[in-house]
Amino acid sequence: MTTYRTRRHLGVVMLLLLVLAALLLPTPSSAADRDWWDPADRPAPDSGIGVTGEPFKGTGPHGEVRGFVDAHNHIMSNEAFGGRLICGRAFSEKGIADALKDCPEHYPDGSLAVFDFITGGGDGRHDPVGWPSFADWPAHDSLTHQQNYYAWIERAWRGGQRVLVNDLVTNGVICSVYFFKDRGCDEMTSIRLQAKLTYDMQAYIDGMYGGPGKGWFRIVTDSAQARDVIAQGKLAVVLGVETSEPFGCKQVLDIAQCDRADIDAGLDELYALGVRSMFLCHKFDNALCGVRFDSGALGTAINVGQFLSTGTFWRTEKCTGPQADNPIGPTAAPGAEKELPEGVEVPAYAEDARCNVRGLTGLGEYAVRGMMKRNMMLEIDHMSVKATGRVLDIFEAESYPGVLSSHSWMDLNWTERLYGLGGFAAQYMNGSEHFVAEARRTEPLRDKYGVGYGYGTDMNGVGGWPAPRGADAPDPVTYPFRSADGGSVLDRQTTGERTWDLNTDGAAHYGLVPDWIEDIRRVGGQDVVDDLFRGAESYLDTWGASERHRAGVNLADGARATASSTEWNPFTSYAPGRAVDGDRSTRWAGDWSDDEWLRIDLGDTHRVGRVTLDWERAYGTSYRIELSADGTDWRTVWSTTSGDGGLDTAVFTPTPARHLRVHFLGRGTQWGYSLYEVGVQGQ
Repeated sequence: MTTYRTRRHLGVVMLLLLVLAALLLPTPSSAADRDWWDPADRPAPDSGIGVTGEPFKGTGPHGEVRGFVDAHNHIMSNEAFGGRLICGRAFSEKGIADALKDCPEHYPDGSLAVFDFITGGGDGRHDPVGWPSFADWPAHDSLTHQQNYYAWIERAWRGGQRVLVNDLVTNGVICSVYFFKDRGCDEMTSIRLQAKLTYDMQAYIDGMYGGPGKGWFRIVTDSAQARDVIAQGKLAVVLGVETSEPFGCKQVLDIAQCDRADIDAGLDELYALGVRSMFLCHKFDNALCGVRFDSGALGTAINVGQFLSTGTFWRTEKCTGPQADNPIGPTAAPGAEKELPEGVEVPAYAEDARCNVRGLTGLGEYAVRGMMKRNMMLEIDHMSVKATGRVLDIFEAESYPGVLSSHSWMDLNWTERLYGLGGFAAQYMNGSEHFVAEARRTEPLRDKYGVGYGYGTDMNGVGGWPAPRGADAPDPVTYPFRSADGGSVLDRQTTGERTWDLNTDGAAHYGLVPDWIEDIRRVGGQDVVDDLFRGAESYLDTWGASERHRAGVNLADGARATASSTEWNPFTSYAPGRAVDGDRSTRWAGDWSDDEWLRIDLGDTHRVGRVTLDWERAYGTSYRIELSADGTDWRTVWSTTSGDGGLDTAVFTPTPARHLRVHFLGRGTQWGYSLYEVGVQGQ
């Protein structure tokens, strides 16, 4: 009897639960009524999107993905620099009123918006209220307020963007000297936090769509995954790093504060976090490389930061090629200079000395090769031209395509070398007229190499963004307008009580990226936008080729080597075998005369098509590569009369040979010839 009653009671409970589930859960017909791109559970209140229509899915006729790529953005930089430099968050579990609020010290009138004063020259005063009024921010010229609220990024995705690189960014010195902070200044601690919050934001958006994997914001860790995400019509988010002292690799008085073990541990940690691209130096010279300078008052302020971080100011020299770093200039930055010790002043710089004396250090080269080993992509923006030249030499020697210029901060004379390697370039988010003019200038190179184009918004990156052209400007953006693919219609974007119009507000926040692209179309024509629409495919081509790259076998490694002469030294050996021992800290050196040679026996016959020569300071201007099957009859396969040292790569028609000889004919210095390492590969 008891058993029967228990079972009957259980049956009633189950029936009630089924009825309750039927009432509460969406029916198949109601779920079908909701479009896949609209969330089932968006927070309320929240920002408007201002877009109707289905985001495009699938691939092109040849399997290529389509869409725009932002190669340089900083979604989480409000967590950088001590946590109080950029005010507002990209999302908050408490809602938009909590996410989009100003820093406490900015109330009541922005008088203590110190960084606004330093960077913008104004008094920093502004209406600090964000949600719901947004009277003064976000704005195209406000450098300290959140521009990457998740719903604004959603609008950019709905408008055709399919790749977003979220660069985790910070600077320990800026953090240490800024008045307001709520955390420590360790750079790697900040990077870890920003990575975590990017994953948290993915989960936050997933929650609106029904659970893990359901949302449009998808962090990807390989190019195949990115292609799949884009084919689904969603946004592929790539993690990058832009920081001044990665892995703790600062330098103090030219002494490195890290070692190879720190670099390996740091790269392994970043890779495990999902990071697939990064800068090795940014703003300050560090133990890895010298930087490309900033100009004007900002340059002076950063040079002060360089001194506070490293104990040395930037040092310049005359450039040896057409490339140059940015001019530093004599502009004062009193707010920053008062931080210098008494009696210390920012040095003056000669106008004809535009290049940083610091290039890629030995530790920097180790980091570059470590990134290659992990198939990561390297950002060359912010590197000095001396460092960039060495990086491109290394990549060319290894046929490695993973090179990026994401926001117009490299010398543009490097562009063809970048494309020749298979790299990807994006232009800073300049005003439409400037952007179109620069896109036109580089268009022949893109046509030559068959590549698309990108933009780097650098939002939340303290850079400034396109000002309004004005409602009376020729051919302004008219609302509503269609997205580049034609599938969506975009009207003016509204958040709270504020509605933005690109014509009168400029690129105030990330949601206005599609409006800015429409402005580019009106100013420059559809072909510029078409190049941008091919950007996602080109970016993923570079990434995929980097993933597939495998280091070639060096046929010369450990081979028997002889030379016409060897420089004598009582303390170390400069024997010919030092050039083929796989150790870049040893070298062969010959006598101080023009006509010399270095010969390598490969031990067996191989098809040889590539030779690399890694010179010490004593280099050859004129030399030739000779091959032989028997060591007696020699054939010249490559020669030059314009060698300039560094790392030379000779590529020629693959030829069967057992013996290789480098025949030196003319010296570039008063010394002889000296090589750290010779590489020999098939082709």
